[in-house]
Amino acid sequence: MLGKFFRKSESEPSNRVPPGQRLTTGFPVLTYGSTPEVSTVDWQFRVWGLAQEKTFTWAEFMALPQSDFTADFHCVTTWSKLDVQWTGVKVTDFMAAIEVDPQAVHIMEHCYGGYTTNIAMDDFHRAENFFAHTLFGQPLSPDHGGPLRLVVPHLYAWKSAKWINGLEFLDHTELGFWERNGYHHRGEPWAEERYSVRF
Repeated sequence: MLGKFFRKSESEPSNRVPPGQRLTTGFPVLTYGSTPEVSTVDWQFRVWGLAQEKTFTWAEFMALPQSDFTADFHCVTTWSKLDVQWTGVKVTDFMAAIEVDPQAVHIMEHCYGGYTTNIAMDDFHRAENFFAHTLFGQPLSPDHGGPLRLVVPHLYAWKSAKWINGLEFLDHTELGFWERNGYHHRGEPWAEERYSVRF
């Protein structure tokens, strides 16, 4: 059964597939807990902490500059999918629309359903990162994190929070859900940062 969805990575350029990963021909759905279903009418996105507090409606978020992206996607559970096509808002364009205190060095991502994950500002504020609302030309389904998720291609996918609805800017590191439960604080695939040394 697994052979139907995965293939050996040897057929792909070695610079595309991190160590310990295998390629998938599908797009597996992995979720801890129930899947939130939030309409774009009710959806909101809040910024707070070491930032001027601001709340976006769906229409306001969609009014930000829109871009198309093609990026590889690496899950900590050892599967990778290459050339995933998304549409959404660049993190750099989003950051231009808010005011953040220079003392903010870390961020807690907050999501519908209560999920959290942490990310350093240096890992977050990069031109290749984006908030996605469309996957392969279709509105992002709840299973894949819709209506909006963050995508951070250079880190394992648990940092690309599904159902994201807020960013809390911090002057220190705090741990999110999986980080408190043994996952690595950063999660860089090429270094196989899957688990914390304390795990």
